[in-house]
This record gives sequence, C-alpha cells and structure tokens, in this order.
Amino acid sequence: MYNFYMSKRPLKRDPKEKLDWTFLSNHGHLLIQIAKKPEIKINELASAVGISERRAQSIVGDLETAGYLEVTRIGRRNRYQVITSAKFRHPLESNKSINALLKIFQ
Repeated sequence: MYNFYMSKRPLKRDPKEKLDWTFLSNHGHLLIQIAKKPEIKINELASAVGISERRAQSIVGDLETAGYLEVTRIGRRNRYQVITSAKFRHPLESNKSINALLKIFQ
C-alpha cells in the first residue's frame, strides 16, 4: 500500500525550478485578453496565450457556447463581447460573476 506521507518526495520545491502549471486555464487567459481588446484577431489571441490558432478558435467556441462570450461578425472580422454577468461554472465559485476575475486584470 502506498502512503503519501511516507514517500521520498521532497515537500518543498527548488524556487528556481520551472513549474508546469498556472492558476488560470487557457480559457481564462483568452477571456481576459478578449475583455482587454474586443477586436483582437485569433492569431493575436493564440500568440498572447501561447497556443495554436486552432486551439484558440476552439476555446472561443467553448466560451461562446457556454454563454461567456458573444461573437459579432463585422465584415471579415469578429468583434467579441464578454458577458461579464455570467457566473463561474464550478460550484465553489458559482455565486461570483466573471466580472470579478476581469477586474483583477484591467
């Protein structure tokens, strides 16, 4: 039987060690970038977040389907509007609106 507390794993990491996670998901990063620049292009979004254009487009679709984003076509470009009154999805944060997150990064 494996006992976590008896493992040989160090409890503290070397502060110089690069971490492979962040507090925000790519969905969160894209939403913040769109809120800052509603006419941003997909390739600019992808570059800012560090993902592929295909993945950025997929995430924009997720956000639109979930009701966090409205997409309006203007000529050959898209204009995005974040629905700031939309609530977080997780039960622990579902009483808070997305606007609370966006205010941190204004």
